[in-house]
Amino acid sequence: MKEPPQTPDATKPQGYIQPLGKIGQYDLLRKIAEGGMGSIYMARSTKDKSVVAIKVMSPNYVHNPVLLKRFEQEYRVASKFNHPNLVRALEFGTDNDLPFLVLEFVNGESLGVIISKQGKFEELEGIKIIAQVAKALNQVHKDKLIHRDVKPDNILVGKNGIAKLTDLGLVKEILVGDLNLTRSGRGLGTPNFMAPEQFRDAKNADIRCDIYSLGATLYTMLTGELPYKSVNPLETWMKKVQNDLPTPRELNPRISERTDWAIRRAMDSDPDIRPSSCREFVEDLVGKSTRKSAVNNTALEKPNVKQPSEPIWFMAYTDDQGKQHVVKGTAKAIRRSFKDGILEDPFKYKLAKSVEGPFEEMKIFPEFRDLAVQLTKPNSTPNSKTQPADPVPTPTSEPTRIMKGLNRSKSGTPSWVYYVVGASTIIAIALIIIVVVYLTKQSK
Repeated sequence: MKEPPQTPDATKPQGYIQPLGKIGQYDLLRKIAEGGMGSIYMARSTKDKSVVAIKVMSPNYVHNPVLLKRFEQEYRVASKFNHPNLVRALEFGTDNDLPFLVLEFVNGESLGVIISKQGKFEELEGIKIIAQVAKALNQVHKDKLIHRDVKPDNILVGKNGIAKLTDLGLVKEILVGDLNLTRSGRGLGTPNFMAPEQFRDAKNADIRCDIYSLGATLYTMLTGELPYKSVNPLETWMKKVQNDLPTPRELNPRISERTDWAIRRAMDSDPDIRPSSCREFVEDLVGKSTRKSAVNNTALEKPNVKQPSEPIWFMAYTDDQGKQHVVKGTAKAIRRSFKDGILEDPFKYKLAKSVEGPFEEMKIFPEFRDLAVQLTKPNSTPNSKTQPADPVPTPTSEPTRIMKGLNRSKSGTPSWVYYVVGASTIIAIALIIIVVVYLTKQSK
């Protein structure tokens, strides 16, 4: 990327923007956003003067094959669509080995920026935007693709009111990966907006994961709050599987009961309860759903009535960086985390019935003892040294050892076998000598 001299030019027309630099055939006019993988610029083509957005990969990641694949994936997928609610990809190239992606320019801001500036949306306005994004997702799903990272930051709203879904770099077609919940690394997707089944393994994602994320996005738009706020991905997952989240109406009483119910249905921890398509989610929101549950659902009639809560447990552990954490969850949620493979070694975690403790090993509690036994590998008891499978006892007197026949050699053969073999050998040699002597006398 070439950097031109930043000197004023009085000969340029009014409104002219001095380029920040140049990449390919494009002048970079201003930086729009900056993320972990690189930066996005508003740019102008030197050929036809069209205005575009260019995503430029950071030089720090140009040798990362996974991120390069994701970058190319975004172009390959986005370029195949021509939908009014999807940001189009126009070109993919490199400049001095620096990859860049040319995208349709949207004269507006992301939902994330808008929410941070103005706070929550009015209900009808929010539903109108989500309905547009749902149309985009329906198109993606028709092509048998899953977005997997639907969130406010990936939805652009133009000044004309048109919403466009962007960032197709995580679609399911290529990238598959795991999110280790006790590590600080990043997983595929964003935990606040990610369906619980997507946490364990990104290849578990289906269209219902996108529906969950779309519902979580509307939740944020109408309440002004992130769903499942936590600094700990494991705690986030625990809350998600228990549906432990304030209802939208609890945070914003102006939200209608129907919208409250539709959002909670879309964000249910059980994928089978969620709408089967983005179109059905919108039908739930606008009151056109043909599902019987949409009319007679108890939660819709009494949205703030909660079932009696299960006892809460507190689980302590230390992550790979040596940082200690305490998360809470029901016995059912904790058991599920091990059964589903979210957590593996039960001896890394200690439990208590209160946050103050005392924290004890899982095997101490009847509710979890079977898990501790089932998940323990043979000969891998924590804090124990490896022992021989059949330890040799302290030797006693020879007669006792022969009589008992309990001791074994290092090869595992009982000691008495060697005594029998030795005695048999001596007897055989003696018999041979006797036969030889007898035959010698006979020959004389």
